[in-house]
Amino acid sequence: MTLTLCIAQLNFLVGDLAGNAQKIIQASREAYANGARLVLTPELSICGYAAEDLFLRPAFIHACDDAVETVAASLADLKDLTVVVGHPTGGDSRTRSVAVQKRFNAASVLCEGRVIATYAKRELPNYQVFDERRYFTPGHQACVFEAGPAGAKLKVGLLICEDAWFEAPAADAKTAGAQLLAVINASPFHIGKGSEREVTMRQRVAATGLPLVYAHLVGGQDEVVFEGRSFALNANGELAARAPSFEENCALVRVNTAGAAIKMEAPIAPERAPEQDLWDALVLGVRDYVGKNRFPGVLLGLSGGIDSALVLAIAVDALGADKVRAVMMPSPYTADISWIDAREMAQRMGVRYDEISIAPQFEAFKAALATEFSGLPEDTTEENIQARIRGTLLMALSNKFGSMVLTTGNKSEMATGYCTLYGDMAGGFAVIKDLAKTLVFKMSHWRNAHDPYGTCANPIPERIITRPPSAELRPDQRDQDSLPPYEVLDAIIDRYMENDQSIESIIADGFARADVEKVTRLIQINEYKRRQAPVGIRVTHRSFGKDWRYPITNRFRA
Repeated sequence: MTLTLCIAQLNFLVGDLAGNAQKIIQASREAYANGARLVLTPELSICGYAAEDLFLRPAFIHACDDAVETVAASLADLKDLTVVVGHPTGGDSRTRSVAVQKRFNAASVLCEGRVIATYAKRELPNYQVFDERRYFTPGHQACVFEAGPAGAKLKVGLLICEDAWFEAPAADAKTAGAQLLAVINASPFHIGKGSEREVTMRQRVAATGLPLVYAHLVGGQDEVVFEGRSFALNANGELAARAPSFEENCALVRVNTAGAAIKMEAPIAPERAPEQDLWDALVLGVRDYVGKNRFPGVLLGLSGGIDSALVLAIAVDALGADKVRAVMMPSPYTADISWIDAREMAQRMGVRYDEISIAPQFEAFKAALATEFSGLPEDTTEENIQARIRGTLLMALSNKFGSMVLTTGNKSEMATGYCTLYGDMAGGFAVIKDLAKTLVFKMSHWRNAHDPYGTCANPIPERIITRPPSAELRPDQRDQDSLPPYEVLDAIIDRYMENDQSIESIIADGFARADVEKVTRLIQINEYKRRQAPVGIRVTHRSFGKDWRYPITNRFRA
């Protein structure tokens, strides 16, 4: 006999309980019409992931319980359909008790209008972007339920995300009679994470001898992105199914329940290049942040440099040219090739493009401060004034027309403080804040060689990529005037910030002491800037955001 299950790889909106419930109902009905009798939705699908301190509000937990009941009641007429939904729940929330004693990251099993089982996540992650011990109490019991019509019943062991990264929950499910492991997940993307998941789940399959289905969330939520890429593994570790990445998909998996061995089969999406995953993560992150927060469009300062060029290309791929506006704001130090290249790129991408000179405002600021600055040489003060004029102009356009400002700073700049508070850091969303400068160059080359969304082939003028980077805030300025080469700088950031190596161990790896001490000092003293930076898309295993929580006032240096 054959059981068809559906992996409902869906994009939910945090807090939109009615909308999320309706999405689950619709997907379940469509899956049922296509023969599915088991539907798996992602972790916390009722409320979206992650709802953060909403989990602390009893009213929120009550509303989530109500939404689960709505889904169950709405599918009561579908005979033999079992649906697994993820949701938070509290020990006393169903009775509206004033005291909610415990909260759980849970999954309920719904069948013909009833909740037939509820499982509480056992392993609560509290690292990287995860903060689940702040909100939830761990469960302790296995959950095994039956799914499928008569003659094709299957005993399914339920796990939630982190549970599957440990041996005990899966082993307990097998002991309780599970024939198949169903893992529902909300696992944030970073480069290489997809293959890590498949490797780890193969270990779980090898340890238990059970086939496994991994149902994963897709979509952007503030700084994190979930890429989907749900999959299924047969008991021998063979890949039986893989859903597409970075798009909603209801994958139907046929499960042969006849005989002793359970065998699954479904379409397998091909393995993808890391650059394609990274590009799609950035695009989805922008699209969902703008769309879910109901901004009509975006605008950015287009300088003629590589960072803003890359952000423009991402924004157009995410939103379409009609929702993107680029503004060139030349100063007295802006080279002609900068506005020529900016204008050319805007024309290639078909976006609205405007030029607003900041020279008059710059002269006015200097005149207003002339008495105070008398006898003092120009320095970073005047450089920052130019950046802040640009930030003010962009925010004025944002206020007047409603479009959100995208900032264009990269991870190398955020690390070392080579960014201006209330200047180039002013805006609502920092698209490439987790891309080191070397990765900015790599992705610019990649985008010029690929047009994944059919918006524009070869969008970035070659000179933007090849010319030496410069902020153009003083005559003949170059980024490398005061920083090590980006290959060196980014390697030090990777070791110190992303992987917690000590200063001495980095020097022992062959880096010059002067470079290491300078870069790590800059990282340490610029925490106050990063605390005031807009949220941006996390694409590495450690970003400047929830992954990085260092005190601003701090004397430790190592």
